[in-house]
Amino acid sequence: WPKDPEYTENHKLRRKFWGQLLDKAKTKTQLHAKVLPKKENWVSASAGKRGLTFVYFIRMDDAQVELYIDRNDAASNKIFFNTLLEHKVEIEKLFGCPLDWQLLPYKRASRIRYVISDYGLKDQEHWDELQDLLIDAMIRLERALRTYIHHLN
Repeated sequence: WPKDPEYTENHKLRRKFWGQLLDKAKTKTQLHAKVLPKKENWVSASAGKRGLTFVYFIRMDDAQVELYIDRNDAASNKIFFNTLLEHKVEIEKLFGCPLDWQLLPYKRASRIRYVISDYGLKDQEHWDELQDLLIDAMIRLERALRTYIHHLN
């Protein structure tokens, strides 16, 4: 990669950020334990059902965790999303605060996310804190959704 002209400084920063986050996360959860750091602004792992993934995102000014719903069929994605949405109150209570529920009606996929707007990739002096916030949010998101995902058909 380093000799690849497409491999920019931001790619290097993201790969470093993901390496640190994934190493830390392995001490608290096995959810992303087999995931390798990469240059993209996201890393993901299966949520245990085809087309459902738990994703970490990093941008320059913020970051997020999400459940991404994409089973290659818009109709079933929306059904899955709406089935989870029926349990919004319970899920958000388990998570500990409101989530951003995005049906994305004009796209095939849908998502349920939690954004951390305090820091982003550009704030290297706060990476440690941001990574801790992301890992904590991912663990809470997975726990809050686990039972409901298990019952999706």
